Amino acid sequence: MINDQTKNKPPFEAESVVFKALNHPVRLAILEVLRDGEHCVCHLSAYLGQRQSYISQQLIVLRESGLVQDRRDGWNVYYSVVNSLVFEIVDGVRALSGAEASTLPIAQTECTCPSCSSKKSN
Repeated sequence: MINDQTKNKPPFEAESVVFKALNHPVRLAILEVLRDGEHCVCHLSAYLGQRQSYISQQLIVLRESGLVQDRRDGWNVYYSVVNSLVFEIVDGVRALSGAEASTLPIAQTECTCPSCSSKKSN
């Protein structure tokens, strides 16, 4: 998870960047959706019932912390988790907090990106 922005920081600073990125319910929800693989911003927006601009803001924080990476394909941007160890962290915090495993709701709206559209036609 260490990237160029975190590897030369003072002691505990790199870890702090990761914890700060995880300190938001929508960012945790984004990671839950990304648990099953790469997704576009429009899919995340449809799934979480949030505006694309808001999801993009949260993805910037996750990307700058080194937790997610993006890939462009035409007009669409797809995000994926850089290192699956982040799920161990999230699961560990969930266990420490006593929270039950979150079940994400069914997508609030339909995603119309080419990737999601091709999956529906198969």
